[in-house]
Amino acid sequence: MSARAAVFDVDGTLADTTHLHTVCWWEALRQAGHRVPMAAVHGAIGLGSSDLLDHLLGKDRDTEEDASLSAAHKTLYATWFERLAPVQGAADLLRRLHADGWSVVLATSAEGSELEALRAAIDADDAIDATASSDDVEEGKPAPEPVQHALDLVGAKAEDSVFVGDSVWDMKAARAAGVVPLGVLSGGISRAELEKAGAEAVYADTAELLRELDDSAFGKK
Repeated sequence: MSARAAVFDVDGTLADTTHLHTVCWWEALRQAGHRVPMAAVHGAIGLGSSDLLDHLLGKDRDTEEDASLSAAHKTLYATWFERLAPVQGAADLLRRLHADGWSVVLATSAEGSELEALRAAIDADDAIDATASSDDVEEGKPAPEPVQHALDLVGAKAEDSVFVGDSVWDMKAARAAGVVPLGVLSGGISRAELEKAGAEAVYADTAELLRELDDSAFGKK
């Protein structure tokens, strides 16, 4: 019998970090001479760094500066590591699902010290079964590979699983992988945008999802 996977995006879904990433990417771009509206940067959060730069600067840009832009973002974001905060209800939701027999998997592009800081902020390592990195796949969200990789890590089938995320890229990746997508508003993306991208249902945050868990897609699996 295959596992049931509860796959979670991290930034903006379990950790209250989307707007920090927005500011850090905006500043990294500004330092390199790129004036990109903050709203445009915010809408791109959730994409891997190369795809984010494609989205914001165009695929015909000079890609030789990609590494320095990404490094600048990482350096700026690292100054926040000790102050990262969880989204309300994140740890309680992960522990409830784990206790209910779900395999809890994080799907994130974070690694190394950044991932350690995020997991410390969420403070639910006892409920996390695996972590899927976008570095382990050829294409990041909105392609389905990151979600499929998360399922493979715990031996789960798409039809038995649920994905929770805060971005349109999360919803599109989950739909493409055949997993039920649930959206949360904690990353600052609107309900309408998440629903248009494929969200089956949208919740204010993980705390609301926990309160309504029995009536959600988790309760129907």
